[in-house]
Amino acid sequence: MGHPFSAQTQINSIKKMLTSVAGPLNLNVSIELWNGDLVPLGQETDGKYIIKLSGPGVVGSLMRKPTLETLVRLYATGHIEFIGGDLIDFSEALKTDRANRHKLKEISKAAMAMHSLPFMFAKTDIPEIGHGYDDDMVGRAEAKRKNKDYIQFHYDVGNDFYKLFLGKEMAYTCGYFTDWNNTLDQAQHDKFDMICRKLRLEPGDRMLDIGCGWGGLIFHAAQHYGAKAHGITLSQQQHDFAKEKIEQLGLQDQVSVEICDYADHQGSYDKISSIGMSEHIGVANYPRYFDKINSMLRDRGVMLNHAIARRAKKSQRLAKRIRPERKFLLKYIFPGSELTPVGMTTDFMENSGFEVHDVESWREHYALTTRFWCKNLSANKEEAIRLVGLERYNLWVAYLAGASGGFSAGSIKLYQVVATKRAAKGLSGMPPTREHLYRAA
Repeated sequence: MGHPFSAQTQINSIKKMLTSVAGPLNLNVSIELWNGDLVPLGQETDGKYIIKLSGPGVVGSLMRKPTLETLVRLYATGHIEFIGGDLIDFSEALKTDRANRHKLKEISKAAMAMHSLPFMFAKTDIPEIGHGYDDDMVGRAEAKRKNKDYIQFHYDVGNDFYKLFLGKEMAYTCGYFTDWNNTLDQAQHDKFDMICRKLRLEPGDRMLDIGCGWGGLIFHAAQHYGAKAHGITLSQQQHDFAKEKIEQLGLQDQVSVEICDYADHQGSYDKISSIGMSEHIGVANYPRYFDKINSMLRDRGVMLNHAIARRAKKSQRLAKRIRPERKFLLKYIFPGSELTPVGMTTDFMENSGFEVHDVESWREHYALTTRFWCKNLSANKEEAIRLVGLERYNLWVAYLAGASGGFSAGSIKLYQVVATKRAAKGLSGMPPTREHLYRAA
């Protein structure tokens, strides 16, 4: 038995609903309906930005279950398309001021409910997204964590895919913009250099980079600071890329890389960096993580922890709550990841025998970095879809755009923490000022 409303009734109803919100919102965005009609969401739309709906079932699905998961599935499977710009462009085009949002409350709820009736039984065949992580995606308990599976799910999408948006050094962590107008490649070079300065790298220093990615930092440390740099990763593709680059650059005597879990690694180092790594291991495992780093670092050796952080919560219940946007990341992008406030991170570090010297926020740097990544990936849409398919491409664009928005708004943060190993009482050996960080390059 079909639903009791005709196709024309559905078209008329959605137009009335959209027209009702268009006045208060006043956006430069139009909605393209499944019959090809365009409905502007503002008084002076120029037709540049268009959101295309594949059918009445899209509206019905969102009405019956208005969740981020529903929206993601509709977008990832192509039932909602964004035409005329990338998701960064649309996130800006869809912004409206508080006064306009307040006007939405004046719209008759009864009228909106009446207009929504034709869609209550309209169904869209939304397939399950085929790229989710199917095992324990949270992994709070160490016994249940599958760190190698988590890392490979995220990073072994393929080197060719990451090349489409990361930049020439394949740096997949926050850049450092000494000028907001700098290029992404310049910001990544300056990030590597700032980390080396914070670590106070000197020729001959034994350096370990935990979660070394494609090796950008260890190459920079060796070439520009004379360090003997070793990187560890759980990603086969990252390892193979870095190994090949070592040969190409002739750095076999200075740089090495291996596939190894941090917990299993053995060695003694003067300097240790953890760049975008601690987010992957779960907060419950922080004591083990920082204890292990401490055990590998010489006394008064320097370590730098660079990590995304969340805002502090007022209770453990709120802290453990998995919000919809985090569920999206755990299922489709970063299984096993978990964020903690920077204050909690420094507590763990001090409890593991470190003395914290410096904490610096790079939140706005990451907002711009992820913006670059999103725009780069969007500009290479056709090649990305060829490599990973439409679903995964859409998921990654949504993830990068959402990350840029989150860092811009301040709902997520990025901090670098510099600390030294404090095995005994006494002076740390750190310089009296931060002048060394900002000397002329």
